Amino acid sequence: MEITLGFSSCPNDTYMFDALVHKKIDTEGFDFNYVISDVQELNRRAFVGDLQMTKLSYFAYSHVYQNYQILDSGSALGFANGPLFICKKGDEKKINASSRILIPGKETTANLLFSIAYPEFTNKTECLFSEIEPKIMSGEYDAGVIIHEDRFTYAERGFSLLCDLGTYWESQTKSPIPLGAIVVRRDVPDDVKMTLSRLLKKSIEYANAHPMDSYAFIHEHAQAIEDDVLRKHIALFVNDFSLSLGEQGRKAVETLYRRAYEVGILSSKPSQIFLNL
Repeated sequence: MEITLGFSSCPNDTYMFDALVHKKIDTEGFDFNYVISDVQELNRRAFVGDLQMTKLSYFAYSHVYQNYQILDSGSALGFANGPLFICKKGDEKKINASSRILIPGKETTANLLFSIAYPEFTNKTECLFSEIEPKIMSGEYDAGVIIHEDRFTYAERGFSLLCDLGTYWESQTKSPIPLGAIVVRRDVPDDVKMTLSRLLKKSIEYANAHPMDSYAFIHEHAQAIEDDVLRKHIALFVNDFSLSLGEQGRKAVETLYRRAYEVGILSSKPSQIFLNL
């Protein structure tokens, strides 16, 4: 059986999916026809629903939950790994509610967290995450919300931290930050959904047991990320929550949607969102 699959070029995703798509594990008769895209592009594709299984921002999921369920494996959750609100060094006192802010996508969890922390900052423009820093440095925009590996290098590139949105979230909720999920379309048979969740967990376990095996695939899509940054990225975003959301992870996701609903960002709270194990 063939499954259409989407995931991002980020090292944590290519690390987790390498063994699955290249059949380094027994895929139990499943073949994966996969696409690799920026997470915001995957978010947009989820609105069309053309992929049976895909990576998705948790904020984007709140808009398409009627069509997808969250797998127990593959999520990016954790502590101290959230998006960062930055500006050029020396501009810290200039940033205000009228500043021109770049975000890595309207439907990203990064934008949701920023909107919760800074509701008055509404002058926002979407931008590919890798272009945010150059556009701030050029003066085209005043500040931005960065994600992925940029969190490890922004200071040396001449930027200052205005707010660690992950730390803000943790201080408000005492829970990990739900960033991205792996979801499966609801019209996929339940037994297939269960198998896909199990296979993804096995793929992550294989990567953890053979970390160097996936590095060729990671480097192929990692946009020349240095090895040290690459390793830090994987260590930060692939953790116990990636193997299984567990009770704490599920509560964190529900907390995210409850807070978004309470502040008026969501008109309703998603329901029946998790794949029953």
